[in-house]
Amino acid sequence: MSSKRRLAALLMAASCLTAASAAAQPAEPMFAGPSAALGDPTEFRARPASDEVIYFVLPDRFENADPSNDRGGLEGDRLTTGFDPTHKGFFHGGDLSGLIAQLDYIQGLGATAIWLGPIYQNKPVQGSPGNESAGYHGYWITDFTRVDAHFGENADMKAFVDAAHARGMKVYLDIITNHTADVIKHRECPDSSCTYRSRADYPYSRQGGVDNAPINEGFLGDHIQTAENFARLTRSDYAYTPFVPDGEEGVKAPAWLNDPIYYHNRGNFGVPGEISQHGDFVGLDDLFTEHPRVVEGMIEIFGGWIDQFGIDGFRIDTARHVNPEFWQAFVPAVLERAEARGIPNFHIFGEVYNPDPAYLARFSHVDGFPALLDFAFQSVATEVVARGKGTDALAALYEADAIYKGGEEAALGLPTFLGNHDMGRFAMFVKQANPEASDEEIIRRVILGHALMMFGRGSPTIYYGDEQGFVGLEGDQAARQNMFASQVESYNAETLVGTTATTAERNFDTGHPLYAAIAEMARVRAAEPALRQGLQVTRASGAEAGLFAFSRRFDGREVLVAMNTSGEAISENVWVDATSLDWTSLSGQCAPQASAPGSVRVDLAPYSYVVCVSEAAA
Repeated sequence: MSSKRRLAALLMAASCLTAASAAAQPAEPMFAGPSAALGDPTEFRARPASDEVIYFVLPDRFENADPSNDRGGLEGDRLTTGFDPTHKGFFHGGDLSGLIAQLDYIQGLGATAIWLGPIYQNKPVQGSPGNESAGYHGYWITDFTRVDAHFGENADMKAFVDAAHARGMKVYLDIITNHTADVIKHRECPDSSCTYRSRADYPYSRQGGVDNAPINEGFLGDHIQTAENFARLTRSDYAYTPFVPDGEEGVKAPAWLNDPIYYHNRGNFGVPGEISQHGDFVGLDDLFTEHPRVVEGMIEIFGGWIDQFGIDGFRIDTARHVNPEFWQAFVPAVLERAEARGIPNFHIFGEVYNPDPAYLARFSHVDGFPALLDFAFQSVATEVVARGKGTDALAALYEADAIYKGGEEAALGLPTFLGNHDMGRFAMFVKQANPEASDEEIIRRVILGHALMMFGRGSPTIYYGDEQGFVGLEGDQAARQNMFASQVESYNAETLVGTTATTAERNFDTGHPLYAAIAEMARVRAAEPALRQGLQVTRASGAEAGLFAFSRRFDGREVLVAMNTSGEAISENVWVDATSLDWTSLSGQCAPQASAPGSVRVDLAPYSYVVCVSEAAA
């Protein structure tokens, strides 16, 4: 037995995680795919969003199956090609062919949908001299119509989507409507350092500010107006004077994106409010999303990806930085486009980086988003599982589901997550909050966090590499490690969770204790409809770390999930609706009989969980 496998076995034995014990044996693949429990793979589009287990991956950092595209067809050093596998801020070589090659690995984890970080053609390198980095992450788009050459070609994207669909797996695209790459410059500050100029001081009707002569008097310039009003906007109405550097006049596609009239040109993003919707985000060209041409153009761009590739959902980047009227037009148009393509359960979820459920819910009511990335869940799960906050914080979180448009049923489609490419990984939060904790405790907490995500309401979203114990030292570039062998020193110096391996070697280990535990959770979830579509009710919580329990009820069955967030064993009665005394274990050791009708005894080791089901719910 290798040292890596030996450590994994020891950790799992020591942890006494009854819920994951069966998963600790890396024998046959435990989850063959969606068809194993979710029906015929050819009928995958009939699944609601709540059925999905999403795997979020940055293609550049996952698998490199085609080294010929590492430099994106460009020649020169890293400042030209964007390729430098030794630097965390440049391309490392992952591609769409690599994703195809690892579909067994992703599906074996239990994922039913793959969310790709942006794969569109990016500006290879940007940034001030000496502080450059590359568009490996995909958020600096120049051509919205084709795959970045570092990842392959549109034909490779078609092959990837077709291969995923053949397995009954969905494909979600990360899309951006708020900005493009930093191409447009301004005469007053050509280094992209312009401070924001507000609409109050620089209204669209006055060139150079309120003290100057009126231009286009009567132009409203407020939200989405008629095409006639916008036609009256001239190139002299800008707060700053834009220009496109020589050689970049036609770099964007579709071609209309090259005209500065379709951008705000007000300087850099700053504090929330008007600035957050009209300012350039770190210099990136901020689109004039109030303009009818921009609305029409973005619907056509991303509708085209649905038409051409049969995409199953969109994660929408920087959603709160776009005016609500844009989304009120865009979202229904996209859903209609998907419906026409035979995709009835198209999953749209917006990124609104805020942990307040009320703030998130506002975007479901006003902007019209069917779902939002559940930053509220991420925040509370981290506080409770990693930092030991009272479990009543989880009860309060789920009580707030009522405020989303559509209420508790709508909350079933909220993608829940524990960490991501911006904020950092869940294992990092656990280790930072518990610097003196043993390896055993760390892995227990990490598994417990995933159990809360996998069995609670919502569409659980796994950030690639979390299942291999990736940690990172902070967010952003530090949380974007390679799955294939890395040459980045800071990545390779990290101590991973559950293994003696490092990122200097390939990390596609299906025997890793975290991979095994998550795969087992996915198997249980896929086999039990109540854990995917059942409404949730809290059964037990408290002001301190300890017991948190909830039921999910669906089609005459009640599933009870109970977990212990403390370092002390607990044994307590939990109230339920089921009148039957007979309970069956889905994960962990459940009492074979309830204490009495309406009450179940749970015995939980530190940082462990159980999942039990009654065949006769009230």
